[in-house]
Amino acid sequence: MTAHLPQHDPSNPVETAVIRGLVRSWPRRATVRRREPELDAPTMNELYDEGLTDFPEAMLPFAGHPLWERLDDERRTRVRAWAWIAYNKNVIDIEQDVVTTAFGLLFRDAFGTGLSDADREAVVQSMVDEEYYTLMHLNASTLTRRRRGWELPDATLPKSFTARRHREALARAASPRSAALTSLAYATVAETSIADYLTLVAEDPTIQPVHRATIALHRRDERAHASVSAEMIVLVYDRLDSRDREILVHALRDAVEAFTATDTAVWSTILAAERTPDGESMLREAAEGAGRRRLLQDCSAIDRLLARLGVADDTGSPGHSAAPAPSRFPIPRHRPRI
Repeated sequence: MTAHLPQHDPSNPVETAVIRGLVRSWPRRATVRRREPELDAPTMNELYDEGLTDFPEAMLPFAGHPLWERLDDERRTRVRAWAWIAYNKNVIDIEQDVVTTAFGLLFRDAFGTGLSDADREAVVQSMVDEEYYTLMHLNASTLTRRRRGWELPDATLPKSFTARRHREALARAASPRSAALTSLAYATVAETSIADYLTLVAEDPTIQPVHRATIALHRRDERAHASVSAEMIVLVYDRLDSRDREILVHALRDAVEAFTATDTAVWSTILAAERTPDGESMLREAAEGAGRRRLLQDCSAIDRLLARLGVADDTGSPGHSAAPAPSRFPIPRHRPRI
């Protein structure tokens, strides 16, 4: 992989300073350029402590529910391990099914934007990064299975809600052009908002240090990807007709709904896999009591992007929050180590 910027045409209005800077910095900042740690290395013993949890308590949709609190420690530990596996699978599904698809469209200039060499290199660099994130999250799940000694297979879990909603949106598309714009919109929402989703885990001191480190590395690169995605969709939007712009904006808002929704199908599957007593009742009551509680209240990056595109925000969306919405069930501040 070259570490040098492609030949720049200063007369090309498409090529931006943002993209040039990101391409130039990639060899230094990209996580993929660093050596992948060995899962069985002795240093992993310092990073994985069986006494710590695998997933933040506050991110469980039923956290604090009386039925959850009455469960024994081992079952709660297994559910949280499942939650971590599901979290990694959700990221992998989004990267593989949503993001790389759209980056491939951009690389092939499916929207007739006339991308420069630097633009295309930025897209390819991002695609390489996304594949590496898949490996990182796959290894994170593998490490948990090994350390816990539990099977916890990905195949038990459904596709992530975002990936399912994306597939449904593509199926509804009236034409290949509309489907391509829909893919671009979903990928843009994912790339500009996933850093906040990752923050929910990266900054939680109660979970495994190796989990936090994995997510922190991923999050660092995603800051750059957000800039790439925003620049690319602006370039595309400027060259669309009014009908295509309408399709793209509608898909952006649909993608925000998909990305911020709580995936009840995944939680239902986890609780069923663990034969959790009254699990469905607990999940239903938690959802009803919290008013469809969301981990991310809004994707404010999309609000800023729409403003940049000159599109009024008529959704009445609340301000963004990167913290879980409060539950009606109190969450104890301290819990003995399991």
